Order: sequence, then C-alpha cells, then structure tokens
Amino acid sequence: MASPGIDTEQEPLLGDRTPGSREWDIIETEEHYKSRWISIRILYLTMFFSSVGFSIVIMSIWPYLQKIDQTADASFLGWVIASFSLGQMVASPVFGLWSNYRPRKEPLIVSIFISVMANCLYAYVHVPASHNKYYMLVARGLVGFGAGNVAVVRSYIAGATSLQERISSMANTSACQALGFILGPVFQTCFALIGEKGVTWDAIKLQINMYTAPVLLGAFLGVLNIILILTLLREHRVDDSGRQCKNVNFEEASTDEVQFPQGNIDQVAVLATNVLFFVVLFIFALFETIVTPLTMDMYAWTREQAVLYDGIILAALGVEAILIFMGVKLLSKKIGERAILLGGLIVVWVGFFILLPWGNQFPKIQWEELHNNSIPNTTFGEIIITLWKSPREDRNEGPTGCPIEQAWCFYTPMIHLAQFLIAAMLIGVGYPSCNVTSYTLYSKVLGPKPQKERGTEDPKQAWC
Repeated sequence: MASPGIDTEQEPLLGDRTPGSREWDIIETEEHYKSRWISIRILYLTMFFSSVGFSIVIMSIWPYLQKIDQTADASFLGWVIASFSLGQMVASPVFGLWSNYRPRKEPLIVSIFISVMANCLYAYVHVPASHNKYYMLVARGLVGFGAGNVAVVRSYIAGATSLQERISSMANTSACQALGFILGPVFQTCFALIGEKGVTWDAIKLQINMYTAPVLLGAFLGVLNIILILTLLREHRVDDSGRQCKNVNFEEASTDEVQFPQGNIDQVAVLATNVLFFVVLFIFALFETIVTPLTMDMYAWTREQAVLYDGIILAALGVEAILIFMGVKLLSKKIGERAILLGGLIVVWVGFFILLPWGNQFPKIQWEELHNNSIPNTTFGEIIITLWKSPREDRNEGPTGCPIEQAWCFYTPMIHLAQFLIAAMLIGVGYPSCNVTSYTLYSKVLGPKPQKERGTEDPKQAWC
C-alpha cells in the first residue's frame, strides 16, 4: 500500500484513490501521463494521414489515368487501385516484426518516408514519354507499402492504454481511419478548382493541377508527421490496470515494472471480428472506388465535373460520419456495440439495394463520330463491332457518357441521381458505425497484446 505521505507528483491520476481499490495501485506521474497521451494522439494523426493517402486521389485516378495514358482501360484502373492494398499487405508483417524488436519510431518514420517519396513520384507520372500507367501503378503500390504502418499504430495504442481507456482509444483510432477514408476526397475537391491545366514549374518539370496538388499535400503532411514522431513520440506500455509494463522497445527504465500479462485469446472471436472488419472496409472501399467511373458513365460528367461533384458528395458524407461517430459513442453505452454493428450492416445493405439499377431509362452512350443516328437491323454483336471500329476523336476533355466498348451500357438501366444520393447517404451512415464498433470489439478480444497478435488486422484490411 502506498504511504499517506506520498509525493503529489506520484499520486494516481486515474480513478478512485481509496486504499484497497484497483486504482490505488496505479502509479503514474503527471509527466508520464501527458507524454503517453501526446504519443497516442500523434498516432491518431498518423492513422488519419495513412487513410488520407489512400483516398485523397481515389476520385481522380481514373480521369488522370485516361489523360496521361490513352492505352489504360478500366481493368488497369483496378490494378492501380489494388496496388495500394497489395503494397500494404506486403509491408504490414515487415513493419510489425520490425516493431517487435526495435523502437517503433523506426518503422513509422521509414514507412512515412516511403509514402512521401511515392507521392512525389505520382506527381511526375506524366513526364515519361510512354508507359505512364505503369509509373502510376508503382507509385500507388509504394504509397500502400508506406501505409503498412497501420498495424504498428494500432498495436502501440492498444498497449499504451489501460483497459478503462482502451475501448474509447481504439474507437478513436478507428474513427480517425474512417474519417481519413471519407475526408480524403474532400481535399481533392478543394484542388478541383485549380483545373486540369493548373500551373507548371518548368525548372523541375512539375505540373501543379487538380491531379497532382493532392499528392503534394500528402507529401507535405507526411514530412510534418515525421517531425512530430521524431520530436514528441515516446515508447509507452501499460497493463490492463494502467501499470507500466516491461517492454522490449521501451526507451526509459522503470522502477516499478510488471511483466506483461499472458492469456489465451478466443480464436473464434478473433476470426469473426476479422471477417466483419473485412466486410465493413470492403463495402466503403468498393463504393469510394467506383463512384467516379460510375458517375462519369451514368451522368455523362466530364473529368473535372466528376472530381468536383463526387468530392462534394463525399464531403457531405464526411460531415455525416462525424455526427455518427459522436452518436455511436453515446449509443454504445446503452445498447452495446453488437447491436450497433448489426444495425449498421442492415443500413448499408439497404443502401446498396437502392443503388441497383431500376426503370427503363438508359445512360447516354459515347456515340462519338457516328453521324447516322439510326441503327440498322443487325445483331447486337454486329452493332458493338461497328461502333468499336468507329474513329475516335482526339479531344482534350474526351467524350462523355457510357463508353461503347462496355456492353452493359446498352441494356442496364440508369441509376438516377436522387437514387444514387439516397444510397450514398445510407452507406455514409452504416460505414462509420460498423467501422468503429467492429474494431472496438476486436480490441476487447485481443487486449494489450504484442504486435504479432495484431498482425492479421492490417493484411486483412489490405485484402479489402
């Protein structure tokens, strides 16, 4: 038991200090408490920046890819988007293993530096005379490789918080990740005002336009993040009660260390929460990925219009998500995380159901230079071959509407704009609520386990 004359600076800061209570044994100086929470909040920011790195150009990848390389098609767009996740999946266990034996500053700084360099490469993919699409593929893959630090961030926060703090901390971590996914396109929308031409810095062959300005901002934020980690991040690990634990990568000696508690993990619960988190991330990643090509095809929007209008829609979803996060925190205390997760999944299902094409109105087709508007009495295959062989115009903005090479444009009904907006609103309600609750449940199952126990979370997220 602590002495009644204990120094003020060593009085417990958490909870009741009555002798015999659990909190009576928690010894944490004010300086240690502040340092621990500064480090945690820096990693909240790191999680946010990592998610922004994925989503900040997600709406403009397709129009930019079409502009820099005319040989790129929709299937290659899939590879460009997937390269981020593949890079993250490869890097996650590497950085995780690294953080088990070395200070976590090292993998964090190296991973962020890789992302900064990859963003700079993305800003120059227009420079080569050919094969530009492959340079974009490599750039996005390296950005994903740098984002492999997400598991390190989660492991640090879970290990640096007591059981009482962990639930809200992991919910905040998940909220920062979700907000990064949602608000990244908002930054893109702000830069849409620059336009496709923008300005050119001839001395270094740098074009600053609506496509490259977001990644340059991402590079700047990465540099800022590295500075914050170097100057303010400290290694901390506590047990469920808040006592400082012995840590292989802890930088400062402790006079009152306890060994990290060991226990069995419910593997069925781990598998279930992994599957749920996979589903939740897949839902929003799918929606955010297809929104630009879908609106360009369905509503005949130009590249600039698609980036601007879709950004406004996702900005509205970002505001909606912030309100949802605040509501989930309050509601989870009354009905629990499981009920919120189930309700969120139902709302998302309704949103995607509404997004199904209905009616008998079809999207505008890119007829291009076809001057005869009448269609002869020929088979469907002959119509497609004739249209495919038609000469194409070489215009700066390009034709608008559903491309003739996509056969579904001829028989799939149009998704009306009101229908799309209602579906987006429902998905914007369901995703943040599911994201927070699924990872909160996951953190409860694992507790403050080492990085290797959490290593499955980031590769599984990458698969999404």
